[in-house]
Amino acid sequence: MVSAAAYAYLDHSAFVPDSGLLLQTSGGPSAHPRFFDGFLTEPGAAAAGLLAVAEVARTRYFRPVSPASLDPVVTAGSDRLRFESFSGCCGVYARLDVLPTGVDGTITDHGTTNVDVNVPLQRALSRVGRTDPMHLSVGPDDLTVTTFDGPLVERKVPLPSRWLRGFAEAQVITSRFDPRAEVGVAEARALLHRLPVAERGVLWAIPSGRSLRLTSRPVPGAVCLPGAGRLVALRPFLRFATTLRVYGPAVAAGSGPVASTWELSSPAMRLSLTLSPEPYRGFSGEGAVLESLAADDAADDADLIGALLAWDPTIDVDALAVSSGLPAARVRDALTQLGTAGRVGFDVAEAGYFHRTLPYDASAAAKLNPRLVGARALVTAGAVTIEGDSATVRSGAETYRVRMLADDTFTCTCPWWAKHRGDRGPCKHALAARMVRTGETADQDEPAEVLS
Repeated sequence: MVSAAAYAYLDHSAFVPDSGLLLQTSGGPSAHPRFFDGFLTEPGAAAAGLLAVAEVARTRYFRPVSPASLDPVVTAGSDRLRFESFSGCCGVYARLDVLPTGVDGTITDHGTTNVDVNVPLQRALSRVGRTDPMHLSVGPDDLTVTTFDGPLVERKVPLPSRWLRGFAEAQVITSRFDPRAEVGVAEARALLHRLPVAERGVLWAIPSGRSLRLTSRPVPGAVCLPGAGRLVALRPFLRFATTLRVYGPAVAAGSGPVASTWELSSPAMRLSLTLSPEPYRGFSGEGAVLESLAADDAADDADLIGALLAWDPTIDVDALAVSSGLPAARVRDALTQLGTAGRVGFDVAEAGYFHRTLPYDASAAAKLNPRLVGARALVTAGAVTIEGDSATVRSGAETYRVRMLADDTFTCTCPWWAKHRGDRGPCKHALAARMVRTGETADQDEPAEVLS
């Protein structure tokens, strides 16, 4: 499914020798705002990082096809800029964080927009040297007096619903990561250049001395490297980086594939790639957000937390809990709900959430999750019968048994659970059983049709 959002650009983005890098934006709090005006202190690194984010956006790593034309998302916060994208297959999430020391100018407004990284701009960025002055203006001067009603160069940017779901899933998944390894740039260069570019299987990286050793089996302390060739976009940034840090969840011997984040950092910016658990899996289908979205109070809590969000570099969950009067767990569920509208992301380097704004409504975005829609339809149809720690769920012509385990997870007799064994979130039958068991109700606006 594609959600076509209409964006308008005044002109092409361009690198102008006398003016610097002019990124055409597509709107924000006011028509064509100037979010930022100034220089970047590491121009070569910024150019390489932005090219990497754009390269990910135009690449399908699984079953490659012709390049897509998807524009990265840029967010101006209180003291930094963030550029984000997903690959065409939604299995790689890329982000360039330009940190406060990388910014030599004024962030005049807060907001999020798509930026037009076209072929002429790509060529210009590729010629930016390490010490070349680079001025970044997010929106030219006259954007403040131009509206969408004028004779602008209009361009529809097909922002897929998979991107929106991917933002939410990546936020939840990466919030469970911890730092697992850190190596110097020399070791990072050796590792990234010896990776098999065509490798689509799952490898594991184990800290070994000052470097990382690759193996085919998981062990405690290892970091999953699924589809090693997907890290190729990091290579051009190596000449500016000082450190490679790797993040992921705890694993044990026999663990299945999991997502991981690989981050190159320089003194003023960070470029990171987050890889889905397997090359064929897109973040949009991971199901990490479903249980948080199923709660009846999540939408109301999200409205409250959304009103309290500020454009601080990171979102303090404990402070929001105090301000809102909600438990921290409900604050996190509310942030997940806001994540379905693209309003919240997670920064593994700072172990904190950050604020962004995309033109989507949280309640509408939640309906883009088919399993959640299906679960609510089952509840509406009265298809769930609770029997102690088990439930019977009628779905179409089939009847499935859902069982609650001691660790608060569920099993189900449906084909989905048999295939994924809970690794991609709950099936709709388990989700419906949880909703009925905890007293949640279905959204009355959801369709009542129950699909098998």
